[in-house]
Amino acid sequence: MGEQRAAAAEAEAARSGGGCNPVRKPGPVTMDHVLLALRETPEEREQRIRSLFAFFDAAGKGSLDCAQIEAGLSSLRIPAEYKYARDLIEVCDADSDGRIGYGEFRRYMDAKELELYRIFQAIDVEHNGCILPEELWDALVKAGIEIDDEELARFVEHVDKDNNGIITFEEWRDFLLLYPHEATIENIYHYWERVCLVDIGEQAVIPEGISKHVNASKYLIAGGVAGATSRTATAPLDRLKVKLQVQTTRAQIIPAIKDIWKEGRLAGFFRGNGLNVMKVAPESAIRFYVYELLKKAIVDARGEEKSDIGASGRLIAGGLAGAVAQTAIYPMDLVKTRLQTYACPGGKVPNLGSLSKDIWIQEGPRAFYRGIVPSLLGIIPYAGIDLAAYETLKDMSRTYILKDSEPGPLVQLGCGTISGALGATCVYPLQVIRTRMQAQQANSSTAYKGMSDVFWRTLQHEGFRGFYKGIFPNLLKVVPSASITYLVYETMKKSLSLD
Repeated sequence: MGEQRAAAAEAEAARSGGGCNPVRKPGPVTMDHVLLALRETPEEREQRIRSLFAFFDAAGKGSLDCAQIEAGLSSLRIPAEYKYARDLIEVCDADSDGRIGYGEFRRYMDAKELELYRIFQAIDVEHNGCILPEELWDALVKAGIEIDDEELARFVEHVDKDNNGIITFEEWRDFLLLYPHEATIENIYHYWERVCLVDIGEQAVIPEGISKHVNASKYLIAGGVAGATSRTATAPLDRLKVKLQVQTTRAQIIPAIKDIWKEGRLAGFFRGNGLNVMKVAPESAIRFYVYELLKKAIVDARGEEKSDIGASGRLIAGGLAGAVAQTAIYPMDLVKTRLQTYACPGGKVPNLGSLSKDIWIQEGPRAFYRGIVPSLLGIIPYAGIDLAAYETLKDMSRTYILKDSEPGPLVQLGCGTISGALGATCVYPLQVIRTRMQAQQANSSTAYKGMSDVFWRTLQHEGFRGFYKGIFPNLLKVVPSASITYLVYETMKKSLSLD
């Protein structure tokens, strides 16, 4: 009885106190601890959970399905990247009927609030009933997560609803209550810092904040494997595209396929793919690093405290990062094009080392950068068209197809595929000019004198259609390339415990 009176007195004191509510009840964490921390009676808690269930069950069906949960999350203004409707169904659905009854919902709430209180207590080392920013920082550092002051402030600001600079258990609970995965400090950080993808070129995505993350190397591995797999799977289409791009006479797909087969059988379609795969990792690493530097520079130049640089800022930073990365790996790209367009009647493919050495000796080091100007000129417009088209298509799908619900992975993939194809089509003439400059030896008698020379000679002898040679196989590879990259990237994230 004495212990009950003490607990009641403590709860009453908490109700009349400030935001923090220290709970010093001894023993293992139980629902009594949660009630004290939340300043609730069992009846009040029961009413709160029933109200939340009724909120999702707006139609009064007595159970919840995925569509109801998604609609409820949208009403709560939870961003799309924080939605785990299907995962929530899977965790709650004890009888595996695809729906959540109130009993299942209540059991999830009991287990989740206990789990959240345990980790809240682990972070609250001073046991004063709230998480201070320095306590959160210590917990993240102990988990191996590097976070700077600005990022920590944004984290606290996101959870701290009353803006008093501390996180109460109620705020902590509200932030994580509908997160169905295990509430470890690493998962909570991943939940907060969702990946913001910025498209800055062919298969070029940048997760915002990734370079500061402890798992940056894992993200680079996941992206590298996804990019390598995607490029290998679509290598035959890439080889066919390049062969058609360099043909100054009438270009036809079937004869080009026969020529490639005649030169090297099946292996002929994969010529140059090794270099294509080799450049994925360094290109991604350079792009990520430069993007973060530029993003910070833009924030500093604006003199703003918030780190969101907006769509225009992402476009500029992403485009410049892509330009730096492409410049760094451009010699590999040129050698790849030379390998793909090298005429070998006997079927003997030139050695990579000897081919590079020949270019250096016969044409000079500047030859490794032939065609870089049209290549760089295409980055910003491609990214701009792609980004604008993607956002427009996503908004249209949300309005006309999904009826205000957030687009899922398949819809996003479809929007990305269409926007990528549109962007690639618009800048394709620059790609043709680049490839022709790359493929031709600088010291030959018929060598192009520069970008404008390629343009006028192509226009004069082949017309406007000459600038779109090879576009069909290029567009054909957009869908499988995006799909394979997306699927392999997601699989790798799970394998590397990044989800």
